[in-house]
Amino acid sequence: MIKKAFGVALFLVSGLFFAFTVNPNLALEEEPLKFYLPDDLKIELWAESSMLYNPTNMDTDIKGRIWVTEGVNYRNFNNDSSAFYHHEKGDRIVILTDTDQDGKADKSQVFVQDKDLVAPLGIAVFGKDIIVSCAPYLIKYTDENGDDIPDSKEIILKGFGGFNHDHSLHSVVAGPDGKWHFSVGNAGPHVVTDKSGFTLRSGSIYTGGSPYNEKNQGNMVSDDGKTWVGGLQMRINPDMRGLKVRAHNFRNSYETYIDGHGEMWQNDNDDQVVTCRVSWLAEGGDAGFFSKDGRRYWNADQRPGQNMFTAHWHQEDPAVMPAGDNSGAGSPTGMLRIEGNSLGQKYQGMVLSADAGRNVLFGYMPKIKNSFYDLKNKKQVFVSSSFTDDPAYQWNNSNFQNDLSKWFRPSDLMIGTDGALYIADWYDAVVGGHRIQDQKAYGRIYRISPKNSKLNTPILDLSTAKGQIECFKNPAIHVKYQAYLKLKQNPEANLEAVLKLLQDTNPFIKSRAIWLLATMGAKGESKTIELLKTGNEQEKVVALRALRQNMNEEKLFKFLQNLTKDPSAFVRREAILALQPFSYEKSKSTFKQFADTSPINDSFYTNALAFVFAGKENDFFKENSLWFNKHFDLAFAMYPSSALNYFEKIALISNELFEKRKRAITAIGFIKSKEAVGSMLKLAESKDKRLADMAKYWLSFRSTNDWFDLHNWNSISDEIQLQKVLSRLLGRKEIVLNGNIAFGDRRNAAIEMLKSTQGSQMLLEMIQNQTLSEDLMEYVGPLLSNHSESTIKYQAKNLINTFENSYNSELVTKTKGNIENGKKVFESNCSSCHKIGNSGKEIGPELTKIGSKLEKKGLYEALVYPSASLVFGYETYSIDTKNGNTYFGFLIAENDKLLTVKDLSGKIITIQQKEIKSKAKQKKSVMPTAYSLAINETELTDLIEYLTKQNQ
Repeated sequence: MIKKAFGVALFLVSGLFFAFTVNPNLALEEEPLKFYLPDDLKIELWAESSMLYNPTNMDTDIKGRIWVTEGVNYRNFNNDSSAFYHHEKGDRIVILTDTDQDGKADKSQVFVQDKDLVAPLGIAVFGKDIIVSCAPYLIKYTDENGDDIPDSKEIILKGFGGFNHDHSLHSVVAGPDGKWHFSVGNAGPHVVTDKSGFTLRSGSIYTGGSPYNEKNQGNMVSDDGKTWVGGLQMRINPDMRGLKVRAHNFRNSYETYIDGHGEMWQNDNDDQVVTCRVSWLAEGGDAGFFSKDGRRYWNADQRPGQNMFTAHWHQEDPAVMPAGDNSGAGSPTGMLRIEGNSLGQKYQGMVLSADAGRNVLFGYMPKIKNSFYDLKNKKQVFVSSSFTDDPAYQWNNSNFQNDLSKWFRPSDLMIGTDGALYIADWYDAVVGGHRIQDQKAYGRIYRISPKNSKLNTPILDLSTAKGQIECFKNPAIHVKYQAYLKLKQNPEANLEAVLKLLQDTNPFIKSRAIWLLATMGAKGESKTIELLKTGNEQEKVVALRALRQNMNEEKLFKFLQNLTKDPSAFVRREAILALQPFSYEKSKSTFKQFADTSPINDSFYTNALAFVFAGKENDFFKENSLWFNKHFDLAFAMYPSSALNYFEKIALISNELFEKRKRAITAIGFIKSKEAVGSMLKLAESKDKRLADMAKYWLSFRSTNDWFDLHNWNSISDEIQLQKVLSRLLGRKEIVLNGNIAFGDRRNAAIEMLKSTQGSQMLLEMIQNQTLSEDLMEYVGPLLSNHSESTIKYQAKNLINTFENSYNSELVTKTKGNIENGKKVFESNCSSCHKIGNSGKEIGPELTKIGSKLEKKGLYEALVYPSASLVFGYETYSIDTKNGNTYFGFLIAENDKLLTVKDLSGKIITIQQKEIKSKAKQKKSVMPTAYSLAINETELTDLIEYLTKQNQ
């Protein structure tokens, strides 16, 4: 049954009028969703299950058909395949067609089902070649005869981490440069060798999310001599040669869109702290999620006074790219820039960022500012299934189960050959946490088009020159790419037709024509050079990018010298990046001229300079030390060791702006030398307390990582005392474990161990390993469960108490509790780890706003079943050392020499890797259950009532 009418209501978001639309085209088994979008556009259901299931990515072919990768087997290790829809033969790629052109798909066919396809995250349709991203592989299926059945399969790249993990290999996007661009998340390590023999190596401290992602490491060096970290944005030639990192150190940049100008647009997931971002991406960018070597999480590096967003993306570290717009909490997915005007002229150029967590498509109209595109605070809600947007969205909110507006999970976006916007909808009550709840693997594709006009699928033909030009102008990005390849094959015959494209009113078509002209011989190059001289700033940048890729280097260098005086910082920044192939001696004078025109407060510009001269910064500073008195921002971005005295002098200038002095100290903190330690020790003796406190912070922080080997951080007497304590505890441990010794003696040895944290931790290790005798267990268990230190007490309650839940959930969640009594219950049982307002300790997650994030049922589950959904960043580890000590806490940093945990008292503990015997992630939450805390049903009801009132 098809409903015939829409329900419409108008409201205002971000200055745009929106209409919500009740979708008329849904099958009976699923309820319709309401949508809010600009009132001159309409949204219609284009396809749904059973035509497709769990769509992860889409692309279109020249016929206007939509190809979909399915992720039915996503996280199958977390789901019962007998209860959840499952593909035993592997995930599928399906082709959907609207054969009668009525705006809805009516035909579905399976292109391939393959055991190697386990939750593939990307598809690119390049004519007969279908490129599928499914870690650890990039796969090419080839359909030679066009019968929609692959004739061959080739693994064209391998070695990507993140098997069956969404922080893995994402979709390939063909750029206007004719190269393939793609991103990969931080579920490494990624060790990938292209067909020229170049090996990329990237990794980080991040593990988890799947049983296949248990080993990873930072500080890996690639064949280009660079240390690439975490998630990456990459480019490669279609022949699988020339693999190059364009930017790195992402968490999980889900998809990067390359527009007709060659600009890169990405979104990145946060670490569950309301700090997702949408960014314009500059070549060479360090995106700043991990430390520079990838061996520490952002929270290990958070400095005093830094807010969450600044710390999360290392925004105050040298040479880290500005993060862009903070879009809040969420699960960002597909990216797109609208290059055509089929939706309406006012939408041309809009950048769209899908956020599956927030049930929304954000829209941005980017503008050039100095040397970059500025997105900060520019977002507007473009499409949403929810009337109100929640920047503090919680992925595991149990309210979503019954609120279908929260089941819209946009996983990908694309523009079809007809110019319509298509949205893939994963459709689930939850997104994130490596979980799914929809047992049917239901999925949808929506189509957005203008209300008052019909968009038709054109008949396209790549076999003629005229048809190739029409395909080149088509809004579907990979139809454009196929036309690019065809036109490039016959430059003499096609030159005039491509030149005419420069008169097109669409700036993206004009830019794509510039890219193509640079490949079309002397005449094409000549016209590109002309545009480099006379075009607007975007056209100049496109021309320069195209010439960088095609022109003789010596000839190019002369143009770069001329561009030092270009009035546009946007153009000059691009020219700086073009200096990369040239030697230090050849380029240093030109480099200096570009530096002399640095805009004020433009990190993109100074970061480009630092990126190009990476490895040359010490020589450049030595030769230009006085010149740097006017170029502090560049010195900070480069932080050369030869500039140590320069930074120290600035830090000590009492009448200098304190922010500059602070940055000077930060630069010293990033120089790895004994001299830098000495400088910081000197600054720590300053009479200026603010300065001294910062220096002391850096000394404390760096003593556990980069400066660990550069100074004697502990006195000998302290080391001897520690060894004495450990030696005695190990002696007591032997007594406790020896069943042949009398119970009284073993009990006394255990009592002595209980007096110290280290000894108590050893006893907990015995319990966990089931080596503590039953008679001692009965004696020691209650003492550990009531230990004065929370780090011991909560571990004991989880290890020892195995009480079954006997609460009446209906009664607890539906009865109104006593708020005042609930507050007392919180203060007695919860405040030792959790903070509300200014009360309590910030060891576990802060609960000040918990009432706006979880309703009573969600709070009940969190209190009664805390191990059901471990909060990101709060997984606990047990660390056993070779000297017999045991530590327990949250892992916050790790490199090849040191491991750092924060225990449940908030204490930071750093352990040398060479001293570690074993490291084990705990399966249970460190948070004790309400029952193990002896909270009765009335107290639980009151506690939940109190928590629901927080921030309401």
